[in-house]
Amino acid sequence: MGLFSIFQSPRKRRGPREDLPSEVKGVVEILRGVNDPETEVNIVDEGLLYGLTVNGDGVEVFLLMARSTPECHFCQMLAINVQNKILRDIVETLKAEGFNRIKIYNEIGLLLAEG
Repeated sequence: MGLFSIFQSPRKRRGPREDLPSEVKGVVEILRGVNDPETEVNIVDEGLLYGLTVNGDGVEVFLLMARSTPECHFCQMLAINVQNKILRDIVETLKAEGFNRIKIYNEIGLLLAEG
């Protein structure tokens, strides 16, 4: 890395890995339709989606749901409401696409929602 490399154009954002099965890529594209209500950025581009398993009509979604400002109780309530909205939207979106068994986990493997 050279001295002036910081002035180069930023790297292009990568999409899903090329070696993913087509059904996983399809679900990733479906989840691009779910937006974070605070930022209006979809959960894939925002980096909340970090794992996905597709098995027939079943999907397991793994999300990175980091909470900020844990000392502020009001902020915690806002974060919980935003998280619940995202979870509901994921379940509704995947059900509308024909998936019947949906489980959503957080970054440490705790079940957050299922549908």
